[in-house]
Amino acid sequence: MAAPVLSYEDLGLVQGSGWLFRHLDIHIGPRDRLALIGRNGAGKSTLLKLIAGIIDSDEGRRMIVPGTHVVYLEQDPDLTGCATLMDYVLSGEGAPESYEAEAIAGQLGIDLTRDASTASGGEKRRAAIVRALAMNPDVLLLDEPTNHLDLAAIEWLEDWLKRFTGAFVVISHDRTFLTRLTKSTLWLDRGQMRRNEVGFGGFDAWTEQVYAEEQRAAEKLDAKLKIEEHWLHRGVTARRKRNQGRLEKLVQMRATRAAMIGPQGAAKLGIASDDVKTKEVIKAEHVTKRYGDRTIIKDLSLKVTRGDRIGLVGANGAGKTTLLKLLTGEIEPDEGTVFLAKTLDGVIIDQQRKLMAPEKRVREVLADGGDWIDVRGVRKHIHGYLKEFLFDPSLAEAKIGTLSGGERSRLLLAREFARESNLLVLDEPTNDLDLETLDLLQEVIGDYDGTVLIVSHDRDFLDRTVTVTLGLDGSGTVDVVAGGYADWVAKRKAAPEAKKAPAKAAPSPAAPAQAKTKLSYKDQRDYELLPKRIEELEAGIARDEARLADPDLYAKDPAQFDRLMKAIEKARDEKDEAEMRWLDLAEQVEALAG
Repeated sequence: MAAPVLSYEDLGLVQGSGWLFRHLDIHIGPRDRLALIGRNGAGKSTLLKLIAGIIDSDEGRRMIVPGTHVVYLEQDPDLTGCATLMDYVLSGEGAPESYEAEAIAGQLGIDLTRDASTASGGEKRRAAIVRALAMNPDVLLLDEPTNHLDLAAIEWLEDWLKRFTGAFVVISHDRTFLTRLTKSTLWLDRGQMRRNEVGFGGFDAWTEQVYAEEQRAAEKLDAKLKIEEHWLHRGVTARRKRNQGRLEKLVQMRATRAAMIGPQGAAKLGIASDDVKTKEVIKAEHVTKRYGDRTIIKDLSLKVTRGDRIGLVGANGAGKTTLLKLLTGEIEPDEGTVFLAKTLDGVIIDQQRKLMAPEKRVREVLADGGDWIDVRGVRKHIHGYLKEFLFDPSLAEAKIGTLSGGERSRLLLAREFARESNLLVLDEPTNDLDLETLDLLQEVIGDYDGTVLIVSHDRDFLDRTVTVTLGLDGSGTVDVVAGGYADWVAKRKAAPEAKKAPAKAAPSPAAPAQAKTKLSYKDQRDYELLPKRIEELEAGIARDEARLADPDLYAKDPAQFDRLMKAIEKARDEKDEAEMRWLDLAEQVEALAG
């Protein structure tokens, strides 16, 4: 293993009346790809600033190889005093050359002449990325780099980091981003630092192993109080297991929904039901919306039924917000009609996070200062409800202004999910949330009785949550796809191939085509056997990820480590293909039954 270029030994920092963390050892090698994982409030962003040398520690020694250039990408760039985004990019010590910044800005799709005072969150984030990358770092420290970025920008950044020859440490809630890029994991947990030479793909298996070992040790000591302290972590473990069941249910829901979606993207009911009319909550027919000469939404027909989880994806400016406003009745279409059920009662959690006053206490926000809160008709004690949303009950008396950005977002979710509703609208709900809160949000959405509309750039979250994806490419066309983000991408890849395929000869008049009345032998066999094969692949992936969780595996047997990584990647590809094949067959079965 190469000698580190940047290290911190026995690092400690006091925050408030106590230690935020203490006795941490961190070593960054010249080509490390490190994920920094931890709950909101654990101190991840603070730790990144310490590593960067932006703030000083109370204990510990920072060592860096002379000449090593460390660049920190902050979560919320400060553009104070900058007239344009270019002024910000070229400001401060170590600023890049303008030609280097312009080259990266062109690839990332950001106009640096934009007025800084009117720039959106996404534009500010892109400008900060341009500045960081153009500074030619040896060590790059990234704090939530994908927040406020659209899918195209996220994928561009992934490609850049794959080619990057230096080291990076990244804090992110984007599971797909972390899984694709990282090779090692730093886990900041309850003031301690653990390191595992496995990327984020093996993180869940590793944490389950750590928690299981801790629980066994606590039980051996009969330390009931110690076990009680782990209520949160045991809850996370159970939640992940429950979410596996929800994913199985999600596959079934997608198969049912696939049978309702016609070939042109218009939702058609292809199954018999005597209460279909009562299930429809939103119905759009031939909807078109224009702004000036540009057509934002073109000839969209869609039926949203009770219980649907609809994901809206596309680049910034493609029309996601416009479509959301059309489907919720906030704006009217230029052509066509949108019908909303009279009983629809929505809750909108927007991306602006118009949070509560900083001086208010958590108790006031959740329960109007009392001890009890009505959660969709069920009365719960505020302490118990805070636990459900991964808060320590003692935070009931905390002021909103003392909470981290992620904790505020989580509190907002707790407040809004308590309200009675049958339509939930989530605009970029995953911003600022840690991974455990994302697991929780997935669970809450899965258990929600009503309909959910979600705008998000978090690919993994969409794949785990939605039953239907509305994909916008900016041309006005809306793809309606049963499944998540990966299903939409697969459909877009398949479309050009279908156009390239040679046209089939028309059937001879003497031999008219026969209507298909049943699946072929091979199709029927695949339809019956693929679910079992998918389960086998999932079990194999979990088994190999658990083996990768061994922190000594890479050092002891690097060849075995590489074999496991390749086997997992191959199994995931096969599983994706199997799921797509089964969903296609399920749609055929429903069509034949109809």
